[in-house]
Amino acid sequence: MAETVIRQTILHDVAHFGVRITIGLIFIMHSLGKFGPGFAENLPNMGLPAEMQFPIALAEFVPGVLLIIGGLTRLSASLLSIVMLGAIFMVKGAQSLTGKGGVELDLLLLAGCLVIIVIGPGRISISYILKKAPRFLQ
Repeated sequence: MAETVIRQTILHDVAHFGVRITIGLIFIMHSLGKFGPGFAENLPNMGLPAEMQFPIALAEFVPGVLLIIGGLTRLSASLLSIVMLGAIFMVKGAQSLTGKGGVELDLLLLAGCLVIIVIGPGRISISYILKKAPRFLQ
C-alpha cells in the first residue's frame, strides 16, 4: 500500500513539473519573436503603442522562465493569465474558438496557468527546495 502511495505521489510531482515546463517553454518561445522589429510594427494594428513591445515580450519571457524553475510560480502564472486574457479579448477579439482568429490555444494556456495558480509550484521546484517564500508567492 505504501509503495502505491509513493508511486502516485512521484507521478503527480512529475506530471505537475511537466505541465509547468510545457507552459513555460511555450511562453518563452512565443516571447522570443516579440523582441524583433516585426512585432513592434504590428502593435499599432492591435490598438497598442509600439513602445509596448518590450514590456509585452518580457511579460511572457520572465514568467515563462520562472515557471520552469518553479520560483514565484503563482505570481508568474497570474501574470501569464492576464497576458492570455489580453490576447483573447484585445488582440483576437474572441472572434471564434477555432480557425482564423481562433482562441483555442490561448484558452488552453489560460486554463493551464489557472491550474498552476491553484496547485502551486509542486515539489519539483525552487520554491519547494527553499521553502522560504510565502505560500501566495510560491
